[in-house]
Amino acid sequence: MNPEEIRDLWQKQGVHKFTPKAGQKIFSINTPPPYPSGEPHAGYILNWGYIDFIARYKRMKGFAVLFPQGWDVHGLPTEVKVEQWKGKKSSDVPREEWVKWCNEWTKKYIELLKEVFSKLGFSIDWSYEYSTDDSEYKALVQKSFLMHLEKGYAYRGRHPVNWCVHCGTAVASAEVEYEERKAKLHQIKFSLAGEGSIVIATTRPELLPACVGIVVHPDDERYKEIVGRRAVVPLFGQEVEIFASADVDMNFGTGIVMICTFGDKQDVTWTFRHGLPIIDALDESGRMSAAAGKYKGLSASEAKKSIVYDLRMQKILLDEKDIAQSTGTCWRCHNAIEILNREQWFVRAVQLRDEVIHATKQVKWWPSFMSQRQIDWALSQTWDWVVSRQKVFGTPIPVWYCDKCKSIIPAEEGELPVDPTQREKKCDKCGNKARGERDTFDTWFDSSASNYFHAGWPKEGWEKFIPASLQPNGPEIIRTWDYYLMIRSLMLTGKMPYENVLINGWVLAEDGRKMSKSLGNFIAVNELLKKTSADSLRYWAARSTPGSDYPFSSKDIQHAEKFFNKLRNMVKFFKMMEEKAAYRHGKMPELTEADKWILSRVQRIIGEATQSFEGYTFPITPLEQFIWHEVADFYLEMIKYRIYENKNAEGALWTLRYLLMNSLKLLAPLVPYVAEEVYQELGGEGSIHQIRWPEVDKEMLNGDLESIGAMMRDVISSVRQWKNSQKLPQNAPLKELTVDKISLKKFEDDLKGTLKVSKISYGNAGGMKTEIFGIGVSVVK
Repeated sequence: MNPEEIRDLWQKQGVHKFTPKAGQKIFSINTPPPYPSGEPHAGYILNWGYIDFIARYKRMKGFAVLFPQGWDVHGLPTEVKVEQWKGKKSSDVPREEWVKWCNEWTKKYIELLKEVFSKLGFSIDWSYEYSTDDSEYKALVQKSFLMHLEKGYAYRGRHPVNWCVHCGTAVASAEVEYEERKAKLHQIKFSLAGEGSIVIATTRPELLPACVGIVVHPDDERYKEIVGRRAVVPLFGQEVEIFASADVDMNFGTGIVMICTFGDKQDVTWTFRHGLPIIDALDESGRMSAAAGKYKGLSASEAKKSIVYDLRMQKILLDEKDIAQSTGTCWRCHNAIEILNREQWFVRAVQLRDEVIHATKQVKWWPSFMSQRQIDWALSQTWDWVVSRQKVFGTPIPVWYCDKCKSIIPAEEGELPVDPTQREKKCDKCGNKARGERDTFDTWFDSSASNYFHAGWPKEGWEKFIPASLQPNGPEIIRTWDYYLMIRSLMLTGKMPYENVLINGWVLAEDGRKMSKSLGNFIAVNELLKKTSADSLRYWAARSTPGSDYPFSSKDIQHAEKFFNKLRNMVKFFKMMEEKAAYRHGKMPELTEADKWILSRVQRIIGEATQSFEGYTFPITPLEQFIWHEVADFYLEMIKYRIYENKNAEGALWTLRYLLMNSLKLLAPLVPYVAEEVYQELGGEGSIHQIRWPEVDKEMLNGDLESIGAMMRDVISSVRQWKNSQKLPQNAPLKELTVDKISLKKFEDDLKGTLKVSKISYGNAGGMKTEIFGIGVSVVK
């Protein structure tokens, strides 16, 4: 069967459908809704591969699995791409035109992602597909906001926020990425009021007009006498007080720091701690405000050059040197972030810090150390979450403003979803015409409602799906998606949003660096699928360790195809031997010790594979080792003589089919196409993915036999190597074999038949020693 035929079979059989039966346990997955903003890359194989491995396993374990798929289309990820596509910004065209372009862009890449997901065999139930711009989804997001507002968790206020001057919007702290960039450290002379002077080192001379204070370390002996005095800001003339703060790094620059509103978050802390005024030196476009005097209208970089020039001319620029500086940048456009004091909508994230930490500790994280990332992020938060965005393509914030009496008018539930810019409303208090909010929600405010949307909240029965059974994602969105889901869920219902969090690592290119378009080491999934099978890519993903970065490996993919061919050849052999022996599978016949040995081994493998899946790891390597090196290399070779000589061929073929069928069941979640193909070759009914996961048959377990069987394999390997060294074919007959392990007598017939030995003796063997157990073996030709 080819992949298309297999997918048709899955669809016809309803393999992926979420159709829970009465009393059936539900396993719900809060699938990440990706940004459909570009070509899917190898990281998708890893992330969604993990999800699908678990989904398929849980179905075989008897769960009704909800594996939905959504698309997070709103906000900066889409608008930045559309800006690049059209060469325009949203402010350049009517809102309707901009939304149309955004929809065109996302639709194109949604279709591409769906095609790739289907080819990779991801068992998504597409009847549960959604997009964050769907009316029903937007209504849920708006309703959740109104509930936050009613409970006091959401509020509008004026506060310093991270601002991207390129994108023209506020961004949350979690959306600020830090990069090491070159900067210049300028040493500037400040006059002290009265007499004297000090020297301040700064990388932001353009913020001199917003300087509202100066700080030194209280233990710095150089500056103890100036604490409490005032200094005059050069070029701008304002007098500012000098404070002491233990937050100052005495070893940076001159050990004196100016407080500007705002150069960074530390400035914010000092400004509010000392009750200092706020001077807005920059506007939303990143240009200097009227507070900058003659520099008004210049960009920040232009103002920096002009101010530095003027400082130099006045001979108060004493020194300049290059330094490396950690710079906050926008997560989408990668331009530097400014901190501006603006009126925005916020959610009280800081208020729930302790609750978030407590709930995070109740969740099972795979790997467990990843929980600390969320805890550390929660502890680091000193600002509430700014959820309003000055963007067009997003879920509208459902409020109106009365400019006359300053009331905020929230939407009624029956109006949802609503765009306040498209609906008129009068103020309930004064009757004045209200102004509709033009801002939209942060894209994370949208996506942090995903599990509640899957659950059908607030309709009856949503409690079955909250918390979600599984929350799978990459490490980069622990501080966003995982964190915001936790906050929102605790605010909405007081429940944890998820029970298990499964974290995949970064995909590394074969050069060892993180796979990236900008580095030129990016691999598109569609290109990979032209060269290899979906299962070989899944095989590569299954060999990874959750939470660890993982290199993309062409060798693994090539090896996977060899393994799959080995499996196919085993089935061909079985069918040939089945026909030769005129055997039809039925009840268990009489078995030899070799049959019992390998049947015990497969029980052990079933137990180990089950334990692996339950621990959110993927047992492709031990399964391959067992199938290839125990079943194919040893057991299959051991039973050939029995079939050819008709010595209990039924037992051998019954056992081989049992091994193949159970191996396929264990492989099915990981490499579903190959498992299905071979299952159908074996005459299986329906789909292998509808068969129950195998349970360990304790009656077949025999530890003693497994130990002796391991020694038998060691002896067979050693004799095979000896034949090779003697340039003898493996089917060359031998007169006698002597081994010094009497326990191997249990496998005497199998040793004779496999090695073509006429006689086996037990006792002192003066020949070679086996590689693993050091068993003495001598051979007579």
